[in-house]
Amino acid sequence: MTLGPLVDDLFSRPPEEGLSLAFVVQHRGETVAERYGRQPANDFQPEQAITADSTLVSWSTAKSITHAAVGILVRDGLLDLDAPAPVPEWTGTEKEPITLLQLLEMRSGLHFVEDYVDGDASNCIEMLFGESGPSHAAYAAAQLLEHPPGTFWNYSSGTTNIVTRIIADSLDAPRDDPDRREAVMTEFLRRRLFEPCGMGSAIPEFDDAGDFVGSSFVYATTADFARFGQLYAFDGVTERGRGERILPEGWLDHARTQVATDPEDGRGYGRHWWLWPEFPGGLVANGYEGQRIIVLPNDDLVLVHLGKTDISAAQGLNERLLRIIGAVLG
Repeated sequence: MTLGPLVDDLFSRPPEEGLSLAFVVQHRGETVAERYGRQPANDFQPEQAITADSTLVSWSTAKSITHAAVGILVRDGLLDLDAPAPVPEWTGTEKEPITLLQLLEMRSGLHFVEDYVDGDASNCIEMLFGESGPSHAAYAAAQLLEHPPGTFWNYSSGTTNIVTRIIADSLDAPRDDPDRREAVMTEFLRRRLFEPCGMGSAIPEFDDAGDFVGSSFVYATTADFARFGQLYAFDGVTERGRGERILPEGWLDHARTQVATDPEDGRGYGRHWWLWPEFPGGLVANGYEGQRIIVLPNDDLVLVHLGKTDISAAQGLNERLLRIIGAVLG
């Protein structure tokens, strides 16, 4: 089956089933499908055409980018996954034993409500858009410990932002100078991750304390998100396995080691990457509103979808993406 009708179907969904803004599939290094849509008008900007040069928000696909940033520093010997996470306010408390690995696995035991609708109940909305204070990490780190570390899985954007503060601390970025702290982290991401991957469009965003909001905010073109997926398809080596190793050998396996299953949809979770049962050996960076970076290393395939799809219609979107992948792989 040709891909054209399947991509047409994806982009012509009824509004209640979601909106696709950008889509690309790369197979064996070749782009086999690519399509762009239109961004509807909103309170901040008029309707606009999305193109290959448009930078779109990652939402939680940024969490997988955070996993890569951790990997670089593990390879440098600056971070130890199994040691207690270096969070100063946890020293001498029941939270002190929480490890960096448990943070990457979303098994810290900390309270955090990851809700994208109910602003009264959601820690995520309060952290990102409310009056939680200048530091997203400080807000998340101050949450109550509800379970012994390592015993309970709870998906949490706050957890990721604790990790990004640890990253900046490991780079000796000063906490008392948010502008300098942001500059140090920006330079690290640019020089050590984005440039080696060829992600020239990537723009990370920061909180008022100068820390990378690695839970949610990287803007990039669709092709650059695909380049990030290719980095994992080739276990941390750029240029489709022919360039520079920037992640530790085996970091792909580290990402796709399943540690939990989401009770809501049955999908697995690794270390800041999702694991779909339809893709043995593959991994997926999932984001709010239907953002997807699907990486199938065994098939040398990367798919990126960016758009606006309500969680109630996510299964329909996923089924369409699965049909496209099935057609590509024959």
